[in-house]
Amino acid sequence: MTIAQITLHQPRRLVVGAGTVGEVGAWAGEAGSALVIATPITAGFADRLRLSGRVTVFDAIPGEPDIATLDAALEAARQCKPDLIVGLGGGSVLDVAKLVAVLWDSDQSLGDVAGPNRVAGRNTPLVQVATTAGTGSEAGIRSLITDPARGNKIAVESPHMIADFAVLDPELTYSVPPAVTAATGVDAMAHCVEAFTNRRAHPMIDGFARMGFHLVGKYLARAVKDGADTEAREGLMLASYYGGICLGPVNTAAGHAIAYPLGTRLRLPHGLANAIIFPHVLAFNRSVAAGKTDEVARALGLGEALSGPDLLSAAHGFCSGLGIEMSLAAHGATPDDLPLYASEAHANRRLMDNNPVDMSVDEVLAVYRAAF
Repeated sequence: MTIAQITLHQPRRLVVGAGTVGEVGAWAGEAGSALVIATPITAGFADRLRLSGRVTVFDAIPGEPDIATLDAALEAARQCKPDLIVGLGGGSVLDVAKLVAVLWDSDQSLGDVAGPNRVAGRNTPLVQVATTAGTGSEAGIRSLITDPARGNKIAVESPHMIADFAVLDPELTYSVPPAVTAATGVDAMAHCVEAFTNRRAHPMIDGFARMGFHLVGKYLARAVKDGADTEAREGLMLASYYGGICLGPVNTAAGHAIAYPLGTRLRLPHGLANAIIFPHVLAFNRSVAAGKTDEVARALGLGEALSGPDLLSAAHGFCSGLGIEMSLAAHGATPDDLPLYASEAHANRRLMDNNPVDMSVDEVLAVYRAAF
């Protein structure tokens, strides 16, 4: 069988390690004006960047940024005319930073660039500083923005959105609460696992995926237990980064498609939505991806060659054992909501078509009901 052609994009420079956030200023040099995109919490790290020029902080980024969020960030950029844009936060922040970097001084709009390879270019250098270990957005060329009118996510993909400089500093994740650490860690693992068991799986990406889910199996429980465990925090940041690499050439599949309505409709954080769905799709896909699924199960300490129901129970226990509330009802879903979620998830062919086995609308609905 011929191995499919893939193209891999990674940041032009990557630094990893405790305290490395301080290297941003030296890299930026005498950049006159910087726009730092953050949340109210991560804005507190802005001084650690050691930027020498004028710094404007835009920190109005919610957990699930929408078109209005992006518009506000673009207006902030047009007001300060930055020589440098820094994303300082989790995946939502980093996704907005990418789009601001390519759009703030461009004639293009979000509608113009939606989809793959429609961004005309970028004039402003982009630094991505991750403060969570989950989405791996600092590694990739994709950005997601919620369209509240349609209840879905707009995906933009372009090599022009790759970072010039990316930083993985575990010290920035010490203050991430245990529940968020757990959910974002499962999200990072889901990126790796969904790429690994994907119809478009590729031997090279399998290598990154394996490194990612093994690191999660080794370090996630440790980081949840002790947020200042530097080794565990760094291991999870690497896992997240590897998951971000998996997203480019291969991408996720049914797990993320089924999780998305939980973000757009229930307003659940992306990591939590994926953690709730992860065990169900892992077990569902085992019928056609047994070897790879068993490899994942071993890496997570779930056992070996587990059947569908046993695998679901073990994977559910892995997530709930980290302190994740796995019930959709507990997060505000109602039984009447589930058919709408199922129809929206099933219509996400961009991801559902990657799944190793086809899922009907009824099978997607069954996942939601099992997670209820």
